[in-house]
Amino acid sequence: MINIHIAIIDADLIGRKNHRFPNLACMKMSGYLKSKNKNIKLITNYNKLKENQYEKIYMSKVFTDTEVPDWVLNLSNIKYGGTGFFYDKAHPLPQYIEHHKPDYHLYDEWVESKIKDGDKPLNYKYYIDYSIGFTTRGCFRKCEFCVNKNYNKVELHSPIEEFIDQNRKYICLLDDNVLGFNNWNLVLDSLWQTGKRFEYKQGMDIRLMTEEKAKILSSSKYIGDYIFAFDNIADKDLIENKLKLWRKYCSKTTKLYVFCGFDRNDKWDDDFWIQDIKDTFERIKILMKYRCLPYIMRYDKYKESPYYGTYINLARWCNQPNFYKKVSYRRYCEINQERTKNKICSAIIYLKELEDKYPEIAKEYFDMKFEDMLLK
Repeated sequence: MINIHIAIIDADLIGRKNHRFPNLACMKMSGYLKSKNKNIKLITNYNKLKENQYEKIYMSKVFTDTEVPDWVLNLSNIKYGGTGFFYDKAHPLPQYIEHHKPDYHLYDEWVESKIKDGDKPLNYKYYIDYSIGFTTRGCFRKCEFCVNKNYNKVELHSPIEEFIDQNRKYICLLDDNVLGFNNWNLVLDSLWQTGKRFEYKQGMDIRLMTEEKAKILSSSKYIGDYIFAFDNIADKDLIENKLKLWRKYCSKTTKLYVFCGFDRNDKWDDDFWIQDIKDTFERIKILMKYRCLPYIMRYDKYKESPYYGTYINLARWCNQPNFYKKVSYRRYCEINQERTKNKICSAIIYLKELEDKYPEIAKEYFDMKFEDMLLK
């Protein structure tokens, strides 16, 4: 029996349901420690920390709302970090770990157990089929809500060779703003030379789209949906022009993150909330025109909104393409009511609540349908 000296904890794996993406920092840490002949164990249950004695425990998390018991964080032999703990103040990994090849076998035992229990292998594709890394890091936008707001520019981070596993079919990039890198074309060329299909997981900055970028990106060996971002209604005209350009070259499924619920003026009053909901509907309307899928991303403070139910409805409607592409917002809520017996469902309650108070918003947006909004 191998004596396990080091425990690694992906806190999101334990604290969130249906975790579908590995923690890159954990994999890099494991890769480095294994190169130093350390025995590593991925911990998937905090109770195991009570049963075993480890030389050291390393923990990382990405999401700020992932809960970790206080007694775990107070262990004498634990070291933890990541954006989930410190957000934009998180310390980077030491360079010798940051640039170490990830241990793509860290999650093997856990994945095998989940599949054995009946989960579909497709749910764990990023654990099984993908090499994962950053080709560039940083951004110059300085968005107040963004974890990358302290950066000033986009810089080259890692060559593909640093993190690619030739036995894996695909590549997943986590770059913050690759289209903002001066030599973006060299990055895409290096990806092309691998012969593998790839994707950028974060929303690319469509405001930086050019004819050359559209031609090269649309003709690349891309896998999955092209993902961009539409964070601010103030960019409406610019993004609509860029979507026209993009659709000139690409007819494939394109998704845009639609960030909502964040008050850039820090007022958080009723005027803000209703304007934000209207602006969110307007962005959805624009995306419909260009055959794009919105993915609603809500700033956590939406829970304090008097219209929080509308934010819930919008996310459930838009983030399920089978509904978004086939029925209007109103019809989506009606379908929920039809499935609910003997009571009025929450979706209808939220819809009526907003419609009664702001009929002009309902008239403008509640009945728009994807197939009717497409530009001819």
